[in-house]
Amino acid sequence: MTAARKIVIVGHGAAGLTAALAASEEARASNTAVDITVIERSAEGVHGGNTRFTPCYMRLEAPERLSPGFVDDMMAVSSGKNDCAYFETLAAEAPATMLWMQSHGIEFHNPVYYLSVGPPRIQPIGGGETIVRELTRAAKEAGVRFRYGCLAEALEKNNSGRISGLRISNSDGHPETIAADVVILACGGFQGDPAMLREHLGPGGETLRMISPGTRLNAGHGIRMARSAGARAAGDWRGMHIEPIDPRSQGPAPVVLVYPYGIVVDIAANRFFDEGAGLVHEQWEEFARSIHFDRKGSEVYAILDSRLLDIENYGRAIRSEVPAYRADTLEELAVMIGIPGVSLKATVDVYNAACTGDSAKFDATQKDGLAAEDCLIPPKSNWARAIERPPFLAYPLIGAIAYTSGGIATDTNARVLGERGPIPGLFAAGEITGHFHGTAPNAVAVLRAAVYGRIAGREAARS
Repeated sequence: MTAARKIVIVGHGAAGLTAALAASEEARASNTAVDITVIERSAEGVHGGNTRFTPCYMRLEAPERLSPGFVDDMMAVSSGKNDCAYFETLAAEAPATMLWMQSHGIEFHNPVYYLSVGPPRIQPIGGGETIVRELTRAAKEAGVRFRYGCLAEALEKNNSGRISGLRISNSDGHPETIAADVVILACGGFQGDPAMLREHLGPGGETLRMISPGTRLNAGHGIRMARSAGARAAGDWRGMHIEPIDPRSQGPAPVVLVYPYGIVVDIAANRFFDEGAGLVHEQWEEFARSIHFDRKGSEVYAILDSRLLDIENYGRAIRSEVPAYRADTLEELAVMIGIPGVSLKATVDVYNAACTGDSAKFDATQKDGLAAEDCLIPPKSNWARAIERPPFLAYPLIGAIAYTSGGIATDTNARVLGERGPIPGLFAAGEITGHFHGTAPNAVAVLRAAVYGRIAGREAARS
């Protein structure tokens, strides 16, 4: 009797779960005996990494259809640095992957995304938690074994250079080696490792707030293991996806994305950028990064007036459960948030004097061209309405990291690449792989994890 192929998967998010389930199905279809084990660092019940806590927007028009120009958009956002073949494969495989996920109990809808227009998106009903729940159920029904509380530490190779095992610290804290014919790394980036953040993002990187409880568990273990096994580094190692959030909130990803409709000031009550330069998803990374690395105290304040409350469904752009600060005067508002009142009043007066356009043109759903006068520095290119109608509102904002862009090199079959080609028996998918350069493409992170996780699982069962 032929021994069962041993496939070990590190990570329990979208990439790891699609890999486990796809490997099981591929093996069954080819009548191949497999033994599939998922190794997860966290405890059962809080597993799922970033996936569990994400709203999980995916850049498709419908589960069976991407929008035209998807690959061109992926290349444009990176100024041509992204691997075109990687994104062409992603585009080709995405619809089939979404329909496959539907067949395992995950239903999608077209969400209302914040306030402004943007690329079309779908979302699993229930967000990332639905993906984790339904694919875990399906994988267990398919015979996949899950081991929780285990930290993967090193890959082992045989004399021919093929992956032969995985060394872990098990749930009892004891060292253990798991024999493996194939290992699939799906355990995220290095955002949970302060030392790596400082090394690659610069001083201050080590103090970045994690955007969700699952984010801190992605601490670069998989990247370090793969690099020690000969994997090439890839991606933008200074890159990350970072979002502006309310630091008062204890919830996951408590973004506050109404700031373009007012002004943003630092702790000295000074404006420092064009709040209306673009749609939220076009500028939020640059904005959030600037908050953390360039602003004193790494905290700023969105200042608005009561006209925010008149914007239809404005609450869609606020995921913080903590209400805005409210006051009848700007000076009172400044006291509440701890910035100089005289300076805030002066900043708002200068801004208001430059807001001479027709406020009837204001349109929160798109770049409306309602710009401030050229004399305003920094400028305000869209949504420039005077802040004059009490009560006045304020939201504190900080930058919170979701994932990093630097990782390991893989090909379109999800094989991990060394200096001389694929490393036999080693695959990877998701944030651990280095395929983003510059700004992270919007609504693609979970999509690529699911697609390439499925590819990795299929190829692992075949290899």
